Amino acid sequence: MLSGIKTRLSNVRTIKTLCESAENYALKDQQRQAGAEHFLLAAIDLPDNTARLAFREIGADAAGFRDAVGAQYWEALRSVGVNAGEHKSGGLTPEPLQGAAGLYDAAPSGAEVMKELAANRNDHRPLLGAHVVAIVAAMEQGASRHVRCAAWELIPVR
Repeated sequence: MLSGIKTRLSNVRTIKTLCESAENYALKDQQRQAGAEHFLLAAIDLPDNTARLAFREIGADAAGFRDAVGAQYWEALRSVGVNAGEHKSGGLTPEPLQGAAGLYDAAPSGAEVMKELAANRNDHRPLLGAHVVAIVAAMEQGASRHVRCAAWELIPVR
């Protein structure tokens, strides 16, 4: 029983860390709400290293994932006629947004990650970064497709 309580407390701390880190990544990306890609970046940062191991297992570079996500953002802007590359290459990277006060609010894809973590909470003994990787990889729509594309770009051709 005590072991179960310790695991639940550990999972609560991990969720808190994931949410805070995902929000920080979103704010750096000029977004108010964390999406699945931000939760995946937060999972990579967890001290358990299981998200990094999951990337390594498929031959991808977890450290390069953030750059791959950023490149997709810049490409998406370029595809709709916004030349954001001038600002990036000219050293005009915008300051991160400030966090909003009040209740935590994730983007729809981020909320889906949290919903799946909650639905499968009994399987997480303890909750690990690899659980977040598995959830994002299994998502069918939205940002997860872009997340998978970004991860796929990191896999070396053999």
